[in-house]
Amino acid sequence: MPHESPLIATIAVGLAFAFAGGYLAQRLRLPPLVGYLLAGVAVGPFTPGFIADPHVAPQLAEIGVILLMLGVGMHFSIGDLWAVRGIALPGAIAQIVAATLMSVGVAWLWGWPLGASLVFGLALSVASTVVLLRTLEARGRLNTEDGRIAVGWLIVEDLVTVLALVMLPALAHPLGAPAAGAAPAGDLFLALGLALGKVAVFVALMLVVGTRLFPWLLKRVETTGSRELFTIAVIGLALGVAYGSARLFEVSLALGAFFAGMVIKESDLSHRAATDLRPLRDVFAVLFFVAVGMLFDPEILVQRPLQVAAVVAIVVVGKSLAALAIVLALGRPLRTALTVSAALAQIGEFSFVLAGLGGALGLLPPEATSLVVAGALLSITLNPLVFSAVERLASGEPRAGREATASST
Repeated sequence: MPHESPLIATIAVGLAFAFAGGYLAQRLRLPPLVGYLLAGVAVGPFTPGFIADPHVAPQLAEIGVILLMLGVGMHFSIGDLWAVRGIALPGAIAQIVAATLMSVGVAWLWGWPLGASLVFGLALSVASTVVLLRTLEARGRLNTEDGRIAVGWLIVEDLVTVLALVMLPALAHPLGAPAAGAAPAGDLFLALGLALGKVAVFVALMLVVGTRLFPWLLKRVETTGSRELFTIAVIGLALGVAYGSARLFEVSLALGAFFAGMVIKESDLSHRAATDLRPLRDVFAVLFFVAVGMLFDPEILVQRPLQVAAVVAIVVVGKSLAALAIVLALGRPLRTALTVSAALAQIGEFSFVLAGLGGALGLLPPEATSLVVAGALLSITLNPLVFSAVERLASGEPRAGREATASST
């Protein structure tokens, strides 16, 4: 064809660079994730050479998020989510508060106003569920008790973020945004009530109708004997629920796909659905990390190195220590506390959304988004190393305990 398709070019070049970067990272004994992120930097607008379409890449990444959340939903039953509520709900809220306060203190030292500091802190307080899923899957920890607690914790963070996105326009003017970019403060309670009501209706609809309709539909499709029809049915349900939840109930695409996966799990064919989707899910997950890398401007490391270091310290060290203390305070063992703390030592997709909305409302200064993206890229790169360190500590815990007991006797 004489003309170039931005979609085909973005997929082809993005995957080619991702393969090269992932292979090189693997040879250097680094996580392939690092290579995918660097591939995104290479095809992004801040480096010379080919530039992937900045509008197409995020949409491809969104499909990756949907498929990943669908997969975890098919491994994470409603009972599993309910079982970890005692630690995930209070723990996630306490950790968000602690991380936000740390960020507010640092931003105050930079001379930022309180409103900007709060939004910036909230963006740094929420971790990426996508990154966590990839890490837990790679280490075979997704279906463990500690893995379920970590996933449930991040699902609560996602719900809190959805509510924050609804409330932020109403709170923007009191927080210091220009009046033209903010909604009236009196709309806060109305917006919050509507948001909670829409989420409740969506969840009830999925639990009452979806748990009956989805398994029945998949069973009917399975009787046709067509593998491709079955795969299309699963993907269609996932994308349809994710899109419908966002359009009708203002629930995030990721959360909509997660609930779709939990509903599909009620079917006897959920294992087959997960197996059929895995190759497609892996491809789009790689494109997600390429899209994250595209947002990174390397100049931020030269222009604001101390601020970038502070952001990374808050995300990787501050959040982890806060989560460790919270989990231990809730009476859970050290291994669980270490797993959750490692899971939270990164930020991702919701952080970009919060920073983008804060900038659009006039709350955040222009450099805030660049700092969030830099913190995301560096923390995602470091996260597998954090998990490795945590696993070494956790594996040494029983041996240390036995040695202490032997010495005392």
